[in-house]
Amino acid sequence: MPEVKNVKREEASASQRRWFNIIYAVVVPIVMLILPTRSRGRENMPEGPAVICANHSHLLDPVLAAAAIGKRHFMHFIAKLELRSVPILGRLLEKGGVCFVNRGTGDINAMRSMMRFLKGGEKVFIFPEGTRTGEDNMVDAKTGAVRLASKLNVPIVPVYIPRHKKYFHRVEVIIGEPYSVHGHNHDEYEQLSDGIMERIYELRDGEGA
Repeated sequence: MPEVKNVKREEASASQRRWFNIIYAVVVPIVMLILPTRSRGRENMPEGPAVICANHSHLLDPVLAAAAIGKRHFMHFIAKLELRSVPILGRLLEKGGVCFVNRGTGDINAMRSMMRFLKGGEKVFIFPEGTRTGEDNMVDAKTGAVRLASKLNVPIVPVYIPRHKKYFHRVEVIIGEPYSVHGHNHDEYEQLSDGIMERIYELRDGEGA
């Protein structure tokens, strides 16, 4: 039975990768016309599993991040559960490997899915703030990203996306160096979560890239 489950997971992953590439090929060029994106630090992106974390201020941030990181790095984006019920869009996101999370409920099933992705050697992309924010430090970072990275011993990759964007003006997305975290209790996880945002802001300020 375990072998059958592994085969099914591999088939599901291959299908999600194909859909991710299709969506990327269609959506990214269109968005690049509106918000042309430049990537800095792409060489910092590791091979294999990683938890990629970025600040979040705009609906198109996931697309800008995907464009900056590149299609070669397949990622499972984490999105709010409400998007799953949006006609057509929800189905496409699901096919492309998006993991839907019921925010504010400690979604165990979503956490297990993300752990399975990482154990399978894939990447997970999380916005630690949990929602779009207009200014830095408006909300506390959630602990999910550091819990995953700590428990599975995979690196965190900080990514900075400029909050204030102008259409048809270049956006520079900065990818920082991967680093490891190790926590043992909730207080430590909270501190490590704040540390993620600090590293992201350091990229904004020209450090850590």
